[in-house]
Amino acid sequence: MVAFGQPLSAQEDPGSVNIHVFDVDATPPVGSYLTYDRMTHTWDMGLRAKGIVICGSGDPIVLCSVDWIGIANEGQDEFKRVLAEAAGTVPDRVAVHTVHQHDAPTCDFGAEALLLSKGMDPINFDGSFARALLVDLDSAVRHAMTQPKRVTHIGLGTSQVEKVASNRRILDRDGKATIGRTSATRDPKIRAYPEGLIDPDVSLISFWEDDKPVAVLSYYAVHPQSYYRTGNANPDFPGIARFLRQMKVPEALHIHFNGAGGDITAGKYNDGSPEKRWVLASRLAAGMEGAWENTSKYPLAPSDIDWATEPLHLPISQDAIQLEQELADHNPIYLANNVYKLVLHKRQSKGKFIALSCLKLGRARILHLPGEPLIAFQLAAKKMRKDLFVAVAGYGDYAPGYICPAAAYEEGGYEAGPASGVTAEAEGIVLAAMKKLLAD
Repeated sequence: MVAFGQPLSAQEDPGSVNIHVFDVDATPPVGSYLTYDRMTHTWDMGLRAKGIVICGSGDPIVLCSVDWIGIANEGQDEFKRVLAEAAGTVPDRVAVHTVHQHDAPTCDFGAEALLLSKGMDPINFDGSFARALLVDLDSAVRHAMTQPKRVTHIGLGTSQVEKVASNRRILDRDGKATIGRTSATRDPKIRAYPEGLIDPDVSLISFWEDDKPVAVLSYYAVHPQSYYRTGNANPDFPGIARFLRQMKVPEALHIHFNGAGGDITAGKYNDGSPEKRWVLASRLAAGMEGAWENTSKYPLAPSDIDWATEPLHLPISQDAIQLEQELADHNPIYLANNVYKLVLHKRQSKGKFIALSCLKLGRARILHLPGEPLIAFQLAAKKMRKDLFVAVAGYGDYAPGYICPAAAYEEGGYEAGPASGVTAEAEGIVLAAMKKLLAD
């Protein structure tokens, strides 16, 4: 645990809504481990940790998005603790998500401790840089708390994103997921399959001081890879799209969240060639611009804001549980993709559960989901409250891995195999918590 100082006082109008924005470089040094490879270099556009603190309705609320592949278990605990202390709130009112780029780090201090206790090299779970980033985040948030930005309105807008998302699970004649359309699909026959089940919309939630935008949050469900395993820490095409929008609307901080995109890739429109990164980024940026142009503004008062959470007691898969007896039998890539699921099992046995949370902003709801939820959960959330503007962020606590609808475990395929740290019963548990949180 990293110790920090006291939070700085915020100079705010107690009868208004205020936000505080922060933006920190989250690019690790050359030589450190990314999730799958040692980092050899970076480019002009590195990784970011961006967020806002919302004040004016009870304890402050913190939303943070990090350009990493995942933050899980004790990693989530520490990120939430540090952000909460810096913002003068409690960890239960903090949401930490990743955009899930693959040329980026993973953080799970619990996995690091487990591997070290077994005499194993933690490799990508080495938390040295994560601890350094937490120091920077602490400083950035404390400074942000001295710079309140008054919010009078919230903006809500959506637009379709053309030719980016496609479902990666392709069922054969027997209803089995025998064909996978990966992020970079080089086989033109596989790319030719229909898009499949997706959410084509990007959702934008913006905060305004009268006619001045101060922060823009975007939500879109897709695996954010054009190509990866380059040794080059980079934010891939969503990071480029975010940057392009930042240049168009420079007065507002732009923060991007990946939706429930566990089974969604750009594979139909991406053959893995480097030039496709720019093509995909441009298309996503165009969708973000369309949502910006479609934005409608609504007054926002402290009484319009609320925060609620529901604990998830997730059923852990047998593959995850038995991994403890097999740690030494697996290669670093397998361990990078699976140790956090075992740690979740251990945490749940001690009564520590992932919290699913929902932020109410007037007629908008932001649902924060853990793991890599499949798109069906995002579509279900929007269907539950057709009368509201519902945005979904996936890739919160990364520990469960893929969370699939029950039917997917019968269909098979990568997502519903060992890549999922939970069983088919997880669907009902997650949907029940979503329904409860969206009921208000």
